[in-house]
Amino acid sequence: MTGASGPTVLKSPLVVVGDALLDIDVDGRAGRLCPDAPVPVLDELVERARPGGAALAAALAARDGVEVVLVTALADDEGGERLRQLLAPVEVVALRPQGATPVKRRIRAEGQSLVRLDTGGAPGGVGAATQRALEAVREAGAVLVSDYGRGTVDADGLREVIAEVAGRIPVVWDPHPRGGRPVPGVRLVTPNEDEAGVLAAREGLGAGGPPHSLVAARRRAEALCRAWQAQGVAVTLGARGALLTYGSGTPVLAPAPDVRCIDACGAGDRLAVSAAVALGSGSVIADAVAEGVRRSADYVSSGGPACLDDLDGLAPAWQALGVSAGDGVPGGSAPTVVATGGCFDLLHTGHIETLRAARALGDRLVVCLNSDASVRRLKGPGRPIVPEADRARVLLALECVDEVVLFDEDTPVEVLRRVRPAIWTKGGDYAGADVPELAVLEEWDGQAVVLPYVEGRSTTALVAAATGQRAQPGSTVASAASRSRSGRKDA
Repeated sequence: MTGASGPTVLKSPLVVVGDALLDIDVDGRAGRLCPDAPVPVLDELVERARPGGAALAAALAARDGVEVVLVTALADDEGGERLRQLLAPVEVVALRPQGATPVKRRIRAEGQSLVRLDTGGAPGGVGAATQRALEAVREAGAVLVSDYGRGTVDADGLREVIAEVAGRIPVVWDPHPRGGRPVPGVRLVTPNEDEAGVLAAREGLGAGGPPHSLVAARRRAEALCRAWQAQGVAVTLGARGALLTYGSGTPVLAPAPDVRCIDACGAGDRLAVSAAVALGSGSVIADAVAEGVRRSADYVSSGGPACLDDLDGLAPAWQALGVSAGDGVPGGSAPTVVATGGCFDLLHTGHIETLRAARALGDRLVVCLNSDASVRRLKGPGRPIVPEADRARVLLALECVDEVVLFDEDTPVEVLRRVRPAIWTKGGDYAGADVPELAVLEEWDGQAVVLPYVEGRSTTALVAAATGQRAQPGSTVASAASRSRSGRKDA
């Protein structure tokens, strides 16, 4: 898994079992009404196809760099073929369904959904599981069941094998009201708030409380956890995060970061995938849920399923937190993206002032953050003091920072090619000098500018003061050669 916390190790494949869908967005511009009915007319239509359901979960895991096997029902039709192409890096173990591949078409005007058209997908129409499907589950490092109630999970023999492995490897179950019960012994079940209510009622549990309250969520989660014999149930609560219970005792709330939700479609899949990989890599349930909540927030604020649009297949994406630099601004105009870079090891007043000044130059501020390995090469073996995951989260907590992107190289040149900012800011002592990143900025007519520093503020001075050492003269301003490697003064 890629992200601010670094790669997660999953030694055996993640096996996703469930119902695959083809999601198609048809986006257009609504500039007039139809003359014979009060409905918008869409022009300039653009169609985008993406994997959905269990296929989206598999795609997200593959995008994280995880080895993935998808066990799903897939018809030999146009929808099935498009899904196979979209899932090219994923091993797809296809079971034979009855009926056509499920296709969901969202008709949208400038990002706003107008109507959804569903076709295909006969529930309950899957026969026996193949030998390869059963082998894949038995050889998995973790299993994610994404059950939309269309029959894949109940293919003859498959549910029994999932129950068999649940005693020795993490099994995460992402339920749906139309799907079946989780098998006993699963590590984690992840219904959303509404699903938990429907599922509790279906089980005849009668667990309630004030609507949309933590009391109701806790009671339902506890009752479901006991009824399903699950090790944990995490009810996802949207912007409030997720409430985890082990069936009794005080529940754990994993809070969600405060982000702007662009498209929540697939947020539950993102959470379940992240939790499954974290559990398969050795995390405890509470930490896995917290990781899932954080990654889900990153996902929705980055555009939701649109984050798959700019990829060549499903190759691992560049590391990013927060909002995507490519998103539009209110009114539909293209945003002015500003970027800056550095280590930001111990955040101080100088950092805050220059970050605020940079953000004021445009609509979005992207901070290109040196990874731990990059900081060590730049600053020496004693640095960084603060690990990259914490540095990224502290920066994202600032109102003026919209996105943080980690880079491992000695210079931010490659990440700049991905972000393509209109403006790149540098430290005040570059005034009148050539900016090292100027050549790459010229590839898209980007502009470099110099911002003044707050004198007497530096991480080096803070470290010296904390350790009782005397800061070397001139330590608040690093040499130009050193600065050009990180893109910032002694950040």
